[in-house]
Amino acid sequence: MEKLDLKQFSSIVTYGLFVMVFTHTLTHTFQNIHTSLFPVLKQEFNLGYYELGLIAAIPPLCQTILSIPAGMFADKFGTKRMIIFSMILSCSGSLVAGFTQNPWMLIAAVSLLYLNTTFYHPPSYSYVTKMFKPSDRSKALGMLGAGGTFGMAIGPMSISLLMGFFAFQWRQVYLFWFIPLIIGLILVLRVKADPVEQPKPETKDDTIPGETKSVVSGSMLWFIVFNAMRGMGASMTAAFFSLYLVQSQGWSLGNASLVYGASSLMGIVAAPLGGFFADKVGEKKWTTLNISICTISYALAFLLPGAIFFTAFFLGYGFFNLLSMASSSSLTAKLSPQRQRGLGFALYFLPGSIMGAVAPIVAAFIANTWGIFPVFIASTLVFALSVPIIHFGVKVK
Repeated sequence: MEKLDLKQFSSIVTYGLFVMVFTHTLTHTFQNIHTSLFPVLKQEFNLGYYELGLIAAIPPLCQTILSIPAGMFADKFGTKRMIIFSMILSCSGSLVAGFTQNPWMLIAAVSLLYLNTTFYHPPSYSYVTKMFKPSDRSKALGMLGAGGTFGMAIGPMSISLLMGFFAFQWRQVYLFWFIPLIIGLILVLRVKADPVEQPKPETKDDTIPGETKSVVSGSMLWFIVFNAMRGMGASMTAAFFSLYLVQSQGWSLGNASLVYGASSLMGIVAAPLGGFFADKVGEKKWTTLNISICTISYALAFLLPGAIFFTAFFLGYGFFNLLSMASSSSLTAKLSPQRQRGLGFALYFLPGSIMGAVAPIVAAFIANTWGIFPVFIASTLVFALSVPIIHFGVKVK
């Protein structure tokens, strides 16, 4: 396997990519805060499993409804404008969450924060793919992905730090993140207009060799199913992870949030590293390999006894899952024509939104009927089903 050369990463670092990575971090900061707070919210608002499931499900449902329009808006109005709009949504959501008085107000706030990601992903990923030639695309998308995983990590970890060491209340955690969001908005305003992609060759069908003519293809549909399986397993896990560790295993909320956040924190290394090797090994092969390993790690985390084994294998699950992030994003670009790149990335993130709405309800039913532990057994089976789907269903040149 080819030796890793850090110069290959430093050569693609630009102001535009830096801003995309920074704002991607902020976008994902809020993704797992509310589910990590479930033990506190359950007690404060006297909620049951089904009520918690609704809090976890409604924001992704809002994402689902607006995912396709968000991708079309990115193609129509330009990436920079839509990124600015998404940052405004996140600022509004953090303020509403900071002054929440009841569960419905919290749902509204989290929905705004989730819609931020809905309107952010298609234009930001489209922006980055336009900035770089195909040979550097996976590496650039890996760095972009690292920002997102860092956000998913520091969100739950900020709960442990701010509430555990600085005695913040949970509402103040949301208010704390408002200032970085404003900084991110200012940085986006200084980004240049939409970059122009590499000139297209003169061909009869006006497409780049190796890329699809239409965003709707058999491989794209199978790729959507693959992402749906991954999204369902991840959403079922996120919804009841903290409750499982706190109620069933006797962990503190701070330690549970710390482990969950650490599983994403490794994306700082795993996402760019995965982008490098995806260029060498091939996007589909690299994705299939890492999803297989992360599924095994996930199963071992919940099946083996002891906190040490759980922590080690759950972190392994997070690491190998994040190694596939850049290759999955690059596959999306390859399966999407230039003129519909925003819509292509909207389709890429759509399954996660759909399963983010469905999976918590399914998980709540399982938890209410059989207990919390079977939720993670079901998630393991769902993850395992995704492997043959991408291996046999997705065809790339």
